[in-house]
Amino acid sequence: MADLKIGDRVEAIDDVVSGEVIKIDGSIITVNSDDGFPLQFDESELVRIADDIKVSNYEVALVKKEKELPKRKNTKVVKPKERNMPKMEVDLHINQLVKNPKKLSNHDMLNLQLETAKRQLDFAIRKRIQKVVFIHGVGAGVLKEELHYLFKKYENVKYYDADYQKYGLGATEIYIYQNY
Repeated sequence: MADLKIGDRVEAIDDVVSGEVIKIDGSIITVNSDDGFPLQFDESELVRIADDIKVSNYEVALVKKEKELPKRKNTKVVKPKERNMPKMEVDLHINQLVKNPKKLSNHDMLNLQLETAKRQLDFAIRKRIQKVVFIHGVGAGVLKEELHYLFKKYENVKYYDADYQKYGLGATEIYIYQNY
């Protein structure tokens, strides 16, 4: 530490106090603060203020530029709700699958819906999509039960009711374990 003398201008390192040294007793320095109060500090807590230091605006600008943080790239912030949103939705309503569903029997409709579900599930597994929602509607519950039977055949698939607020009771969400 620089040797301080009575009359030196000093500032405290960890406090917003500056003033003039009025007494030195070993390593204990008494400072008359700019507010007019005598305060005691250890010598290691003070730093001398030099009156003859001149700093140009150019040097200040260089220091400011050095201190500036680089601008962050805009990254899309994913909200927690969106993070848990399914990545893929499969609507199994028959009118979404064929143009004229009236020509099909109930058995043909159900088989078409199940084939579509199996094909989309296999696609999701191949493309490593972890979450898929199958929208089956409420109805009599036959398609829902058949879907659950289909999902049970896959060892790496867990299924459960999809988000009630978004889909009501007419959808099942599956989670595909990738490293199975």
